[in-house]
Amino acid sequence: MKDTEVREKSDIRIDKWLWAVRLFKTRNLSAEACRKGRVLIDGQPVKPSRIIKPGDLINIRRPPSMHTYRVKALVENRQSASLVEKYLENLTPEEEVKKSIHKNLMIFSRRDRGAGRPTKRERRIIDRLKDQD
Repeated sequence: MKDTEVREKSDIRIDKWLWAVRLFKTRNLSAEACRKGRVLIDGQPVKPSRIIKPGDLINIRRPPSMHTYRVKALVENRQSASLVEKYLENLTPEEEVKKSIHKNLMIFSRRDRGAGRPTKRERRIIDRLKDQD
C-alpha cells in the first residue's frame, strides 16, 4: 500500500468515523456526543461502538440545530478537509445552518463591560454576520 492510499474498512465504529471525517475535533468528543445522545441513526441514539455502513443517515444535534449526513464510504484514518466529501454527504437543510449562524450572532451581539476587544476570530464572525443582513 502506498503512503497516499487510504485504508478503507468494512466495519467501523461511528465515533471513529465521525472523527475521521472531521465532524468532531477529537475522537473523545465524538464518543462523548454519542454517549450524550446527540448522535442519532434512524432517530435512535447510538453508542460510540455502533458499527455503521454506507448509506446510513446520521443526525448530529448541536443545539440549536440538527445536522444530517449520509455515509458515502467508510474510512478509519483522519482525512484532510479536501477529501472529506468522498466519505460523507451533507444533507443539512438551509434553515438549520441559519440557526447555527444566528446562535453566533447572539453570542457577539452584546459584550459584557470589561470583556475587552473581540479576538480576530470573533471579528471575522461579526463581519460575516453583518454582511448577511
